[in-house]
Amino acid sequence: MAISSLSSTQSVSSFGLQQIQQQQAQRNADQAEQAARSLRVAAQAAQSVANRAQENARAVRVESSQADSRSNQAQQGLVSMRSIAQMQSGFDSLKQQISSVLISESTIPVPVPVAPVINTSGQETGALISVTA
Repeated sequence: MAISSLSSTQSVSSFGLQQIQQQQAQRNADQAEQAARSLRVAAQAAQSVANRAQENARAVRVESSQADSRSNQAQQGLVSMRSIAQMQSGFDSLKQQISSVLISESTIPVPVPVAPVINTSGQETGALISVTA
């Protein structure tokens, strides 16, 4: 009977070892599942952060595009203002020239026509030249 009792002791200890191994495997599986859950939560959080960052990037692109548009409009306005200022300067110069010409013409004495000299025949002298000789 010594053999059978040894055999049953080995079975009991083998059974106990098997239970410990199963419990260890179960703990390992539970820990792996918990780690997987944690990683899923972290992945979802990271995805949320990435989505917000992408939305922020889109918003910044829109703002950048609007700023570019405003900048272009401002530059066009500046070019227009410079062009208008140049035209105004040209008009002012032209106005000044016209004014100076009008003023100088108004100060030039208008020649008074001299009355023609009438000869004894009643003709104006100096108007006709006689070429008969």
